[in-house]
Amino acid sequence: MAIQQRDPRGGGGNRDARTNRRIKAREVRLVGVEGEQLGVLPVEQALAKAQELGLDLVEVSPMAKPPVCKIMDYGKFKYLEKKKQNEAKKKQVVVLLKEVKLRPRTEEHDYSTKIKKVREFLEESNKARITVMFRGREMSHRELGQKVLTRVIEDLRDVAVIESAPRMEGRQMFMILAPNPKVLQSQRDRARAQAAQAAQAASAQAAAPAAPGAEPAPASTSASAEAPAAQPPAVAAAPQPQNPAGPR
Repeated sequence: MAIQQRDPRGGGGNRDARTNRRIKAREVRLVGVEGEQLGVLPVEQALAKAQELGLDLVEVSPMAKPPVCKIMDYGKFKYLEKKKQNEAKKKQVVVLLKEVKLRPRTEEHDYSTKIKKVREFLEESNKARITVMFRGREMSHRELGQKVLTRVIEDLRDVAVIESAPRMEGRQMFMILAPNPKVLQSQRDRARAQAAQAAQAASAQAAAPAAPGAEPAPASTSASAEAPAAQPPAVAAAPQPQNPAGPR
């Protein structure tokens, strides 16, 4: 059994590195912000240099003699490290293992349905365990189980390769299939080509000129909206008739 040795300086393992006043060494080999070597200095002098820059003194190699310390922004360093770890987790490909159980005399419809599911599972870059279960006197006819597994191999030859050859384990005969690398690569290439075509079509559509014959929109319609409506011409008043008799 492997024994994990404990770092006597407390800087190893999954613990945070010692910083600033937590550094116990009397002298340290100091590394500057840009990675430049500043030589071996007393820890107090190294701390003073870090404080002048408004940064931290971080013990990056506690087992060296003397320990190696670097001037850096430790909070920013921890943030970037965590961000890198999260990005690495996103890029990790998780491969699942799905088990499909068959019988030496599985019905045709049931067999076709299960093989279809296995094909889809393999095309998603996962692995499949094909198990043939024997009951009672079926153990004396193991060749039937071998026949079923051989048929599975033939039906999935275009998308799968044998990772673990058929073998017996108790009352079960099983094998493990893995995705065919050539098929997976062709699928990735096809997906990249489709994505490139879609991007090219989108850029071409964005750069296409306006349709000919299209009239530009008027600059502004506010003037016509604000102009007063035309007034109808004034009608002259009719003259009043005079009384010939005159005033009485």
